[in-house]
Amino acid sequence: MSLPLSQIPVAILAGGLATRLRPVTEKIPKSLVPVAGKPFLAHQLDLLRSRGIRRAVLCIGYLGEMIQRDFGDGRNFGVKLDYSFDGPKLLGTGGAIKRALPKLGAEFFVLYGDSYLPLDFAPVAESFHRSGKSGLMTVYRNEGKYDTSNVVFADGEIKIYDKKAKLPEMRHIDYGLSLFKASVFEQFPADAQFDLADVMQKLVHEKQLAGYEVVERFYEIGSPAGLAELESLLQSKSP
Repeated sequence: MSLPLSQIPVAILAGGLATRLRPVTEKIPKSLVPVAGKPFLAHQLDLLRSRGIRRAVLCIGYLGEMIQRDFGDGRNFGVKLDYSFDGPKLLGTGGAIKRALPKLGAEFFVLYGDSYLPLDFAPVAESFHRSGKSGLMTVYRNEGKYDTSNVVFADGEIKIYDKKAKLPEMRHIDYGLSLFKASVFEQFPADAQFDLADVMQKLVHEKQLAGYEVVERFYEIGSPAGLAELESLLQSKSP
């Protein structure tokens, strides 16, 4: 039985050191970087709420206490917030999700903490449930435009995903939103450091990673150029 969208939480990966945005991120985490007059996370939560998401778990590490202090339980943003701290050692994106599993439940979205993704979540969830697979990656036909393309996508399935190999048939890029069954992460050891990319590559190998093609381009604040671009987008939208 597939869950309704309002019951599927989103794990937001917000534990990185954000070295590319220094000196801005020497004193605040990336989620709190101001964009168009508000902390970036406030824009992310506005977007999630407008798409029908009602619960998020923030996977945090570096300066994460500041996020918890400013956003609390999320009631001011219309999205119920929980927090999962990395602990004394960095766990990587995969290890952080593994640690957060008790708060996430049987299935959940994963969103990068620096991604602003203007897509509808409902069709992504429907596509995931229809596929019967253990995971789903959203992809965008990038053709090397916004970043290095890293995906071979065909017949609704991710055939190859590799951030290191640059193959000519890679026309798509990981868009930044994925969906998983919790059982995928249960196979990995607790408190071990591993990346979400390791999880996805394992699923590709097992033919268990569905793909969903998005036509709206993605935005991110991982770099000063990306931050400036999103700033102008959000300022143009604000009343």
